[in-house]
Amino acid sequence: MTHPGVVPLLDHVADAVSEAISRTRPEMAGADPVVRRSTHADFQSNAALALAKRLAIKPSDYAGELASALRSTPDSAVASVELSGKGFLNITVPDRAVWQQVAVRLADERLGIGAPEAGRRTVIDYSAPNIAKEMHVGHLRTTIIGDSLARVLGFLGASVIRQNHLGDWGTQFGMLIQYLDEHPDARWHQDDLDNDSSAVSALDQLYKQARAAFDADTAFADRSRARVVALQAGDPATTARWREIVTESEKAFGHIYERLGVLLTPDDYVGESFYNPMLADTIDELITKQIAVDSDGALVVFSEEVTGPDDKPVPLMVRKRDGGYGYDTTDLATIRYRTTTLHATRLLYVTDSRQSLHFQLIFEAARRAGWLTEDIEAQHIAYGTVLGPDGKPFKTRAGGTVRLMDLLNDAVTRAREVVAEKNPDLEPAELDLIAEQAGIGAIKYADLSTSRVKDYTFELDRMTALNGNTAVYLQYAQARIRSILRKADEHDPVIDVELPLEPAERALAMELDTYSNTLADVSTTLEPHRLCGYLYDLARAFTTFYDTCPVLKADQPTRTNRLALCQLTARTLQHGLHLLGINAPERM
Repeated sequence: MTHPGVVPLLDHVADAVSEAISRTRPEMAGADPVVRRSTHADFQSNAALALAKRLAIKPSDYAGELASALRSTPDSAVASVELSGKGFLNITVPDRAVWQQVAVRLADERLGIGAPEAGRRTVIDYSAPNIAKEMHVGHLRTTIIGDSLARVLGFLGASVIRQNHLGDWGTQFGMLIQYLDEHPDARWHQDDLDNDSSAVSALDQLYKQARAAFDADTAFADRSRARVVALQAGDPATTARWREIVTESEKAFGHIYERLGVLLTPDDYVGESFYNPMLADTIDELITKQIAVDSDGALVVFSEEVTGPDDKPVPLMVRKRDGGYGYDTTDLATIRYRTTTLHATRLLYVTDSRQSLHFQLIFEAARRAGWLTEDIEAQHIAYGTVLGPDGKPFKTRAGGTVRLMDLLNDAVTRAREVVAEKNPDLEPAELDLIAEQAGIGAIKYADLSTSRVKDYTFELDRMTALNGNTAVYLQYAQARIRSILRKADEHDPVIDVELPLEPAERALAMELDTYSNTLADVSTTLEPHRLCGYLYDLARAFTTFYDTCPVLKADQPTRTNRLALCQLTARTLQHGLHLLGINAPERM
């Protein structure tokens, strides 16, 4: 059964304004009540400004009508209504209603959050490293953003199908396999390496050696090409070595995923090779439907939506002149498979913004083929670049690609310094655990808290700072509240809903009540930075509350009510961090 969730106060007020619009001007029934949070009251409605023009009256006059209608309605969601400016309505809700929201959310294991995504089958394609290649900084954003979206949408009820589209096929494998066979003493299996090395690191170096041999030795190049043919033909020995390479690489990826704390498992690995048997049928369907046409011996789909600099339709290459297939064909086969076999109703591709044109052409071709219908949403979740301090794409000092594992090690080292300075009495084992959680969390939060379409600069000192919009700040805030609750030793507080609210109590409670709205917003916009911004605002609201409202020393029943606010804040922070894929330590 679908969890209905607790209706936020904002929605209650919006319903009250909508009802007032219908009563005062029936012809405007159904109009947007335009209710938002406000710094002047609990909420503000701008509906009068929007509707007055259509009604041909002054906004202030119609605002007065709405205010009178709201005041005359025995609605528990509205305590007072005040006119402001040229037609704004400042609306305050009763203290009792605010406390009731805190009580019902605290009593619910889901914090009163419903499941609006229930019944939706959502495929999320993310991470996608290449077999025999090390994961690097370029894989950071797709992995972290994709994982957070999988968590949020899954919590909101979607049936999420994670797909890690591994680059496990191509001519480069013929070259690597041939080189390995000719160098049997090469060490690249994880069991043969020390703990500081990984199979993909060894394979990456061996591939570079194979590439150099390929370029320098024509005989080796010929043998490598023959090995590609053998792999494509399913030669047992060649296929067995290829599977070894894939297995060792997947183990190495698994270690990074485990350390990053992402949800991807081997069950989610679906490489390019999986779609090889489907490519011919995919092409045949495009030909039969007269979507793919011949162009100088190649098979292409000419766009009906995108033209190039020459004002001619941009082509999508679905079969090369030599009969080979590229990733355009594979991506079309994935859409066909995911909609017809997996029965997905939402497809999300988390890749960098440079692939925007590619996905525009892929989605257009899939719509024309009938694989994407009006009932199926396909979206490219584009993101910007991770930059170095020089404002250019992040590289090592030598100009090479930054290994993802090195990045994580550096973040944990810096976090250990920050945590040890803040709490020098921690036992070494506990310090190691907290440093790991803080360091990994710092990297993930810095990425997620940036609007995904923007570039951001990788700065460890800023990421691990105790102040400002960082994971460490939120983790400390959550741990601080847990410490307060341990000292209070009061469980299952019963809230007195008749108590008047202090301003800081009210601000915190109102912030807590918007959590469900925030998650719904993330599920629609697919922008995790909105959740980060909410958690930061919540932590700041708690700081103000705790600085101005004594908790442990307060008299009853005020103490119990304030402890309830502490409990709900801690649980919300912990839950929100979990949806970002970030651990929330009990103490720091």
